Amino acid sequence: MLSHPRDPALLPRLGWTLVLLALLAPTFVYTHFNPALLLQPETLGTLGHFVAGFFPPAHEAGFLLEVARETITTLAVATAGLGMALLLGAPLAFVTTRALDLPMSAEARRHPLARGLRPILRGLMIGLRGVPEIVWALLFVRAVGLGSLPAVLALGLAYGGMLGKVYAEILESQPDGPTRALTAQGAGRIQVFFWGLWPQALPELVSYTVYRWECAIRASAVMGFVGAGGIGQLLDTSIKMMNGSEVSTLLLVFLLLVIGTEAISALARRGLESRYGSGVLAAAVATAIGASLAWLWPAWAAAGADLKALWPFAASFFPPEMGAAIWGDLARGTLETLAISVLGTTLAFAGGGLLALPASGRFGMPAKAATRLLLNALRGVPDLLWAALAVLALGLGPAAGVLALALHTTGVLGRLFAETLENAPPLPEQALLAAGAGRAAAFGHGVLPEVIVQWLAYTLYRWENNIRIAAVLGIVGAGGLGQQLYLALSLFQEKTAATVIVAMLLLSWLAEETSRHTRLRLAH
Repeated sequence: MLSHPRDPALLPRLGWTLVLLALLAPTFVYTHFNPALLLQPETLGTLGHFVAGFFPPAHEAGFLLEVARETITTLAVATAGLGMALLLGAPLAFVTTRALDLPMSAEARRHPLARGLRPILRGLMIGLRGVPEIVWALLFVRAVGLGSLPAVLALGLAYGGMLGKVYAEILESQPDGPTRALTAQGAGRIQVFFWGLWPQALPELVSYTVYRWECAIRASAVMGFVGAGGIGQLLDTSIKMMNGSEVSTLLLVFLLLVIGTEAISALARRGLESRYGSGVLAAAVATAIGASLAWLWPAWAAAGADLKALWPFAASFFPPEMGAAIWGDLARGTLETLAISVLGTTLAFAGGGLLALPASGRFGMPAKAATRLLLNALRGVPDLLWAALAVLALGLGPAAGVLALALHTTGVLGRLFAETLENAPPLPEQALLAAGAGRAAAFGHGVLPEVIVQWLAYTLYRWENNIRIAAVLGIVGAGGLGQQLYLALSLFQEKTAATVIVAMLLLSWLAEETSRHTRLRLAH
């Protein structure tokens, strides 16, 4: 018997590793990403000077007052945008959900027009949520001017499409017993909804709405990078002016805002478990929306934005540019976006896997606490903000986008990977350790096979999300389709911008389908 038997899976693993590295090599070339650039004296000098300016953080009374005002504006924008999304998404969900079609009632058969509209409305929701909210904000800024109104409109449209889709799926996931019983008694579609589906689905509907509000605050905090007001506009100005002390204050406020939002969101979800929790929370949401509109309205009235300008602005995008000259630039931007997303996600997979080990408690509680804090900081800073900072380090271009995605996604995947390790069954690793295997071998053969499929599934999901993000990082100079879109809008080439947006939607759809099919294969 061999004292050190050969691993039968060694050669296949090595082969697949070499194949993946060969496929990944062109992305380094295409994005010009070179980690060694971060260690060059010029880069270190620029970053060192900028970071040294972080201390002490800016604390002048006038600046802090402006920060407080813009923070409130950010919260108000997120809340008002969510209110608009509710007004748009709830009716879309009611019309498009299949939950009210089983069993098919006589009333439903009398409305063929409503059934014919369903595919059109579903396509509308795909379009609304397929365009990133930062792109919607950029378009509205160009149409109605600077300020918080474009941010509210952007969140309302993008999140309206999201809420419509998810609300419809939540309704369809409810038990159909009450629906069948009410339909058998002759109840119509509206009666079936309010008496059969609403009571069952309300806690989950409210829970998802609270989560979406949490996401809206993060989104509204960076829309200022395209001139849509809030704390992001102060951050953008401070970064461009290389004012480190203001940046550090704003980053601290931003992180506190994210942490506070997550805490409120968690309390709201726990409150749903009480008897009157859903009603109280719904009343609180309505009050918050009213207060947000009251805060924002004076600025909107003073700006005198003309919403009628939206229609001629929208019409200027049609028909999209289809000339031969655009296809080369579009192909280059698409490949650049794809390369940014693939390389950034791959680096995050490696970084998240390494940080997941101490974050799961494998090296003691102090290491766990410190690593969790690092992961929270990485994912707490939005990718668009990371991109703005990465441009300072690496200059304009796709390399900054790769670094931004890698940093943010490492924080996301590291936390998910750590939780997967904590939930993995301990017996295989313990058995290998008891048999005399080293800690590395016990982990590689006892733990990694248990978690790798879930790790890959999480990574594919994040890649699907990252391809949308990579498509807009160019707004702050980090390459890809976003840079082409920003340039086209800056030159008032709306038809070219429309073609770029269509390319973004198609690329996002292809990534979503590829990710979904791959995850299904992994599951089997």
